[in-house]
Order: sequence, then structure tokens, then C-alpha cells
Amino acid sequence: MTYIELLKRIDTLAPLPKTLMDIEEFKKTNNFESTDLAKIIEQDPIMVSTILKTANSAMFGFASKVDTLSRAISLMGVNFAVSIALGSGIKQALNSDLNAYGVNSDTFLRIANMQSNFISLWIGKVNIDLKNDLILPSFLQESGKFLINSALSDEGKVNEFMQQVVSNPEKINSIEKSFVGMSTAEVTSAIFKHWNLTHTIINSIKFSDDPIKALPQVKQHAQILNISKLVCNIINPLSENSITLGKQKAIEFGFDIKPFEIAVEKMQERLLDEK
Repeated sequence: MTYIELLKRIDTLAPLPKTLMDIEEFKKTNNFESTDLAKIIEQDPIMVSTILKTANSAMFGFASKVDTLSRAISLMGVNFAVSIALGSGIKQALNSDLNAYGVNSDTFLRIANMQSNFISLWIGKVNIDLKNDLILPSFLQESGKFLINSALSDEGKVNEFMQQVVSNPEKINSIEKSFVGMSTAEVTSAIFKHWNLTHTIINSIKFSDDPIKALPQVKQHAQILNISKLVCNIINPLSENSITLGKQKAIEFGFDIKPFEIAVEKMQERLLDEK
């Protein structure tokens, strides 16, 4: 499949479902009223179920069971709740699996949750505004994998692709390009441009493969997304090699390494709690 053919697939995607459009409009208003957000999300039972499941996961580690949507939003915060709702809705809208990556579609939400939690733990100790800017793009940046998976399935290349990415998880971007002409970051940013999401989200994700090419206003965003993808790799999240690669990039980009290491340790503890 060529780059042009994949772009044509993106151009024929249906518009965002109404619930997702309502959430996007809610986000644009900078409205942080959890009750208003709950009213929107309640329209979609799958979103509600996903948020409750995520709130009760080890990645958040709340002391007691979260059994209502309003309590989940209150505990998580509006930014996380919006991210999870959009992630759930986009997963439904793209209507594919992730078997080409050797995982099921629920893994998208798990990895999205891990990447956004990692950034929250790490960047939240450094720059709270930057953390808030990154919660949503970090949660959504792997969305393009659904469309790549669909293209690979149509061409009968799922098994061939899966063998390569499972054997070389640190080279997923280049493997994607060799098969479909685009990486996940490029596909995701093109999908979000088609759906008219904000330019900051689009460009932060677009340049996360190669942050040096990013515009100054999103360069640090792209660097952090790049590191989170390495550390919370969809094939081997928080593996020794993934952490090493992420740490090397953090040093290369000039980040203070101590907050990074503390965030990794906390994520490893949460990963143990999942088992």
C-alpha cells in the first residue's frame, strides 16, 4: 500500500460521531464542570464502561472501587476523563483490531492509559501546564494503528507484519512505513486533521517520530510523546530495553533525568499491581 492510498482511506472516514463531537466542543470551551462532561458521556454506554474500567485499574490505584461515572470524573480529573472518552470513541469509530501488532484492541486503551499516566507522573513534577497539554495527545497518539491494521488485513499482510514488529518493537515506525508508507504518528495526525481536532494535538503527534523537525511551540510536546512511546511500547511496555531507550532520548533532549526515573519506578509498581 502506498502513502497516497492510505491518505485516501483517511479522507473517506466518516465524521466524528455526535458524542465525540460534543466532547471536543466541551474541551474547546475550557469548561471544567464534571457534571456537564458526565451528561455528554452518559450518551454512550461503552464510554461509561471504559471510564469505570480504567478508573478501577492499577494504573490509577484509587483506594476504593469507583462505581459511578461522576465519581470517576471527579477522581481522575476532567482532562483524563475527556482523554479516555475520546480514546474509547475513536476506537469504536475506526472499527478495527490490533492483531497485526500481536495484541487485541483493548491493548490500545491500556497502552494509552500507561502513556498518559507516565507523562502525568513525570511531567507533572516538572511543568503542570505542559502535563495538562499532553494528557490528551498522549492518550490518543496510537489511534492510527487501527487504520494501519485495517489496511494490512485487507492486503493479507497481518502475519508478515506481526512477525517483524514483535521481533523488532523498537523499529515499529520504520516497519509501518515499509508496509503502508506511513507511521502511526503520521496516520494519527492525518486522521485528526480530517476530524478537525486542534492544531497543537495534530502537530505534537505528527512530529513525535522526529521532534527535531517540529515547530518551536510544539517541539517539547513532540519530544515527550516520543519518549512515552518508547517507554510504554505497545509490544513490550516498561521492559528494560524500552526504559533504556526512553532514558537515552530524555538525556539527548536535555531533560532532568531524576523525575523521569521516579516516574518509571512508580509505573513499574503499578504494572506489578496489575498482575
